[in-house]
Amino acid sequence: MAKRIKPTLKSPSGGKARVVKRAAQLAPQQSGPIFSRLTVVWVTDEGIPFNTTGFFARLFRGNTVVSTANFDRFGVVRFNNITTLTTVVYTIRIFRSFDGALFRTRTIPSGVETFAVIG
Repeated sequence: MAKRIKPTLKSPSGGKARVVKRAAQLAPQQSGPIFSRLTVVWVTDEGIPFNTTGFFARLFRGNTVVSTANFDRFGVVRFNNITTLTTVVYTIRIFRSFDGALFRTRTIPSGVETFAVIG
């Protein structure tokens, strides 16, 4: 499983970070995945989702295709047959539909429910 680290505290202005204190716990902590199926988002270097109309992705385990799904126009693809948290490492390949051109290849580690392809 991939080791997860906590994000570092950074102030947008470069000064001291603002801290908001909570008086009470409003809802119980999430005990399991929010997304029940593996979800991938394709974003720019700035974190803005691409318009992915006309793209699809294939998920591989080794050289075997495990799943194929179409992106929506908001940069998101969901693999309905892959439950989360994932238990194996996958390779995702992103293609343009009309000519089959390969745009990106990334490795998705085990133990995730979502993944971002950046750039």
